[in-house]
Amino acid sequence: MATFQLDINNSKHKVEVNEGTSLLWVLREHLGLTGTKYSCGIGQCGACMVHIDNQPVRACLLQVDNYADGQKIKTIEGLSQNGDHPLQKAWIEAQAPQCGYCQSGQIMQAVALLETNPNPTREEIKTHMNGILCRCGTYLRIINAIELAAKTPTSIEK
Repeated sequence: MATFQLDINNSKHKVEVNEGTSLLWVLREHLGLTGTKYSCGIGQCGACMVHIDNQPVRACLLQVDNYADGQKIKTIEGLSQNGDHPLQKAWIEAQAPQCGYCQSGQIMQAVALLETNPNPTREEIKTHMNGILCRCGTYLRIINAIELAAKTPTSIEK
């Protein structure tokens, strides 16, 4: 076992796990941050999307060893303490989720889009969100939620 110190959601966390352990498993099983979901395990679906240094990445593919050097990791729990991030509010208003399983990955990908492009076109949204899979097929509601969040006066914070 090795000890790693991680910066997650602006808090320091020390974990003792085997080298090579997936960042996803550390988040879920060792730190209780279960908003980041396990689905395919091969980086194809996007349910495990987190941000590392403000870049969206799939946590199931990452080994914890590579992210214990001060990188800033943000999970869905780190967007807001009260669920009042503009995208979270837009998700509710647009009734985007059906089963909800992929939604944290969808929201984390959408946050990355709005942080770099606060006023995307519908085509830019589709392109950016391509590859984050929703088995329920709520893609139109997801697009509507992103468009709604982009129109809110509150800016998306990094």
